Amino acid sequence: MSSLIALAGQSVRPRVFLYPLGIWVVMAAVAVVNGGFREVVLIPRVGSYAGHVVSTALLVAAIIGLSFLYFARSPIAYTGVELVLVGALWTVLTVGFEFLVGYIEGTPVSVTIGQYNVLAGQVWIAVPLTLFFSPLLCGWYLGT
Repeated sequence: MSSLIALAGQSVRPRVFLYPLGIWVVMAAVAVVNGGFREVVLIPRVGSYAGHVVSTALLVAAIIGLSFLYFARSPIAYTGVELVLVGALWTVLTVGFEFLVGYIEGTPVSVTIGQYNVLAGQVWIAVPLTLFFSPLLCGWYLGT
């Protein structure tokens, strides 16, 4: 079996996903610190909902910043398909991690799913959307 997988007419090199996996670990650590900042600093000062919104905006900005730094300095020239797959990897890992932590904490799945309900005023959906699209946007912006 070849080390290249043809997808949508472009080659996908499986090894190019190792570094983005490491960047995701950094993003996960930033998200945990952001959550602590939300609980200790933001919510006591601005309230639960505003704290959630500000915290989400800060995390989105951090994800975009980390994505830009990584892709701007990466020696790897990612194809468009690889950028989409990196975004999908980051998104699946994040949502999976969120449900795993919820399960460990005993949070009902319905509560975790409820965090994605935009119609109920939830803004968390911005985080997985940013994770999905940031590699492609960085690649487009940087001309990769």
